[in-house]
Amino acid sequence: MSEQYVEREQRVTPLELFFDLVFVFGFTQVTTVLSDDPTWGGLGHGLLILAALWWAWAAYAWLTNTVDPGEGAVWGAMLVAMAAMFVGALAVPDAFGRHGVLFGVAFLIVTVMHLTLYALAARGDRDLLAAILRIAPAALAGAALIIAAGFVHSGLRPMLWLAALAVGLFGPLLGGVSGWRVQPAHFVERHGLIVIIAIGESLIAIGLGARGTGIGTGEIVAAVLGLLVAMSFWLAYFDFFPIRAQQLLADRSGMERIALARDTYTYLHLPMVAGIVLFAFAMKTTLAHVGDELDTIAAVGLCGGPALYLFAYVALRVRVSRTLGGGRLVAAVACALLFPLALVVPALIALALVAAVWIALHVYEIIWWREARARTRALRLPASVS
Repeated sequence: MSEQYVEREQRVTPLELFFDLVFVFGFTQVTTVLSDDPTWGGLGHGLLILAALWWAWAAYAWLTNTVDPGEGAVWGAMLVAMAAMFVGALAVPDAFGRHGVLFGVAFLIVTVMHLTLYALAARGDRDLLAAILRIAPAALAGAALIIAAGFVHSGLRPMLWLAALAVGLFGPLLGGVSGWRVQPAHFVERHGLIVIIAIGESLIAIGLGARGTGIGTGEIVAAVLGLLVAMSFWLAYFDFFPIRAQQLLADRSGMERIALARDTYTYLHLPMVAGIVLFAFAMKTTLAHVGDELDTIAAVGLCGGPALYLFAYVALRVRVSRTLGGGRLVAAVACALLFPLALVVPALIALALVAAVWIALHVYEIIWWREARARTRALRLPASVS
């Protein structure tokens, strides 16, 4: 580790929170993509856009974990990136249509600002600068591919987006982790906040789904069940995961810490956010049609969203302890198995079944893992470094 680097613990700043709100607006726009085109193609487009938004957000999460966002140059550059990303978010509903180039140019600006800021911050740290230079070609190439997708035939656009994500988001896996820096407390807090803001987006979806419909008994029950599932997303994450994750990062150092942070947060938090967004989309449809059967894509969101969210925890457990666990794996499989049933029963019944799986999971974890949860909470770091 470079001698110039001194680890400093910091809290997430108001600027970072404001920055995150732009991306959550982008996540909300993804639900619009799914609502406007509830087909397999629309689902694919929505997930590709969401992955690109996550790629940009995760890049800045690493940046502000290393540099002080309150510094003049950083502050100004983040505002420029925020404006560009907001324009990109406005273009999200038609990112695979006539606004593809606009989204790509906005994304490129966000990428260039990120790399420039990181490089300037690393001028006194050769290891960190080398790490940034390693990812720069992949990041710029990925952004360029998204722009190129706006110029080609619509059938080729998904392929170029896939290539962009493979190069820009997953390409850094090939470059190793040497040179990067992670402050555990800030990193854990930042990702926790984007998760809870994304969960809040599902609550907005409940409200939007009820708009324009009569608020009868069915709608009220569906809204309460949707809130229950949103609360379950929250409880599954914040009950003890941030405490344990911060401790795991703090107990490691050097490249081992960086690799764990990259895998558990940059990559495995993406399916968590995707699961939340899919469920939010499904809730918009469910609230509007509580007595009707769901179409295929809405059923995928209602059952597959929570399943994807829970499978991400299974993957996290495998990454950390090389074990599968039990409760969350069973609950994830149960949610997935509800999909064919959700196609033939009223939407309200399907939602009730998904909520029942979550309730069963929470009862199991509260009873079976009572002592383990208590031990994990005892690991909470002092407030001065949290």
